[in-house]
Amino acid sequence: MQINATFASQAYSRALAAAQPAEGAAGRPFETMASDFFEAMRAGEETVTAGLAGRADPHSVVQALAQTELAVQTAVAIRDKVVEAYQEILRMPV
Repeated sequence: MQINATFASQAYSRALAAAQPAEGAAGRPFETMASDFFEAMRAGEETVTAGLAGRADPHSVVQALAQTELAVQTAVAIRDKVVEAYQEILRMPV
């Protein structure tokens, strides 16, 4: 199979475009993820506090607790993956 330079150049430019971040993608994904986590925690805490004071219905309190639990589980899973990757790097021979 023969590949000419034009075809290879076009294929490369399509692959390069596909690998670039999408428009509007965050430049700092960890910072965005961390701020979303803390926002979910803050919102859950406010809803629970309002529920204890009688200003929020029980359904919204349970929903806020479920969202907070999901955020914590996600953060723990990400932390576990980072620790696992770090340990794998430490096991690599030099």
